[in-house]
Amino acid sequence: MVDGGGARRVAVVVVTYDSAPLLPALVASLDAGLAGLDWELVVADNASSDDTVARVRELLPGATVVETGGNLGYSAGINAGVAAAAPHDAVLVLNPDVRLEPGCAATLMDALDEPRVGVAVPRLADAGGRLIWSLRREPTLTRAMGEAFLGATRAGRVPALGEVVTDPASYDAAVDTDWAEGSTQLISARCWAEVGPWDPSWFLYSEETDYGLRVRDAGWRTRYVPEARAVHLEGPSGTAPGLRALLLTNRVRLVSRHRGRVVGSAFWALTVAREGIRVALGKAGTTVALKALLSPRLMRAERGPAWVAAAVDAG
Repeated sequence: MVDGGGARRVAVVVVTYDSAPLLPALVASLDAGLAGLDWELVVADNASSDDTVARVRELLPGATVVETGGNLGYSAGINAGVAAAAPHDAVLVLNPDVRLEPGCAATLMDALDEPRVGVAVPRLADAGGRLIWSLRREPTLTRAMGEAFLGATRAGRVPALGEVVTDPASYDAAVDTDWAEGSTQLISARCWAEVGPWDPSWFLYSEETDYGLRVRDAGWRTRYVPEARAVHLEGPSGTAPGLRALLLTNRVRLVSRHRGRVVGSAFWALTVAREGIRVALGKAGTTVALKALLSPRLMRAERGPAWVAAAVDAG
């Protein structure tokens, strides 16, 4: 941590859950990644069963550790971390498997000086140095249909047809985006104060989509800054049957919330049809997701570890 003597101040908020093996490399990247800024590390731990909390205190004794008392999800962890942070100009939300490249955060901070830029995100690469498609468009029925018929990669090259931006050239220049993947985001304190905290009701999946759309709808911009660089190791996401069920049901809920009940119902029907095809083709884990989508009780129920367990039991 650095005392910048008047430098812009950043609260670095990391949400952990059994993340001990990832922490040394993350912490090692912070000094160079936040060079030129005054920063503090705040770790919100969602009841890890390993030695995550002890590792944080060992690696960076000056860090603030918030033990949330349960596996509350990503948004609740972010909110707890921000609430515990000292006064700051911006919040840098990081996954524990992110490694900042030198100067990343200061470059993102400069972008927040542009009019109504409330969130700044970097160019991300995976562990092998390959570009991660981190930019996203708002989920719509047309884009869901485009991805269903063309596949996400081909559809993503056409803005009207794909949610994930898959044209590599689109990552070469700074651009505004509807939202971006949530592993590495710098959020201005002013934007946070106006838009409010992240919504913890998602538990996992769609929380960064919801927040990004709320940022946009409040008149703020999410700015992609290719000169800022970070590595995201990207562990498995949504591959376990219960997590896939959570991912798909949350997407339906998201579209209903932001596009209205009629569009949401059509999006649900398309999602059910796509998952039904996957079941017919024998794709692993799809029965659990399909049954969750068809269950009014699960579609309405509060999300969390108990929801995931119930979806697996029902499947």
